[in-house]
Amino acid sequence: MEVTLTRPPGDSPVVLELCAEQQAELAWRQRHVVDDTPKHLDPRIEFVLLMEGGRALGCAGLQPLEPGVGEVKRMYVRSAARGRGLSRLLLREIEDLAKERGMGVLRLETGRLFQEAISLYTSSGFAPIPRFGPYAGCAESVCFEKRL
Repeated sequence: MEVTLTRPPGDSPVVLELCAEQQAELAWRQRHVVDDTPKHLDPRIEFVLLMEGGRALGCAGLQPLEPGVGEVKRMYVRSAARGRGLSRLLLREIEDLAKERGMGVLRLETGRLFQEAISLYTSSGFAPIPRFGPYAGCAESVCFEKRL
């Protein structure tokens, strides 16, 4: 089946469902780690939704941080759909959206234990940077940046 990308509203039920799944998986994977990073969804986040045959497979968001700078948020692909390059597809679509919004820099945060995410980001041209914003004091966070 063909995979499609859409840009639904941030309060779309399927986006909220995927974001809840992502947060539950993070909580489970980090069950022995104190995670004090923010969990709410900023209403300015624009989402990309990955669909196949009418089923949502994943999502990613773009949150403006400051003029010309955005942050990748809520990057998630359901476990049954992993290993097909879909995260890379979502990331490229977020980069395209950022360019459309006049952003020349993308930042992101992930947990230091998530090596598969770190590998995705570094192989996609993101470079490590010091922890920023709400992640500055979170020892479990690692942050990255890419110039578009």
